[in-house]
Amino acid sequence: EFDFTDDEECLNHTMDLILQCSFENCTYGDIRLVNGSTSYEGRVEICIDGTYGTVCDDSWDDDDAEVVCRQTGYLDGMALSFAFFGEGTGPIWLDNVFCTGCSLESQLLDCSHIGIGIHNCRHSEDASVNCGPFSPLFIW
Repeated sequence: EFDFTDDEECLNHTMDLILQCSFENCTYGDIRLVNGSTSYEGRVEICIDGTYGTVCDDSWDDDDAEVVCRQTGYLDGMALSFAFFGEGTGPIWLDNVFCTGCSLESQLLDCSHIGIGIHNCRHSEDASVNCGPFSPLFIW
């Protein structure tokens, strides 16, 4: 039991409370690949409103993977489904992503989808990619 009216405890800081907050520190639309054995493969996670979440594999194909790989610095991509690199946690941000694979799609959010946070998926349907070991994208 604590007596919060005791001035001595207050002045001596014997009742101080420390709070530590953690933020993901990501930018809207950022992509990361999680749980792969290399930097060019993994579960696709996208940052929305400062929080990473997953992408559902409904209609997930190689055109979608190509855009993810291009965004992460690679030329080609292969789509993998059914949480190939394990199930994520937290929000499922995208579902029914449709990319054409054209060069105008420089990031996954350039592709059509049914809306941020709108889905009919479970994490067992998290989308993944393998972007290599193809040639990395270098602009000279």
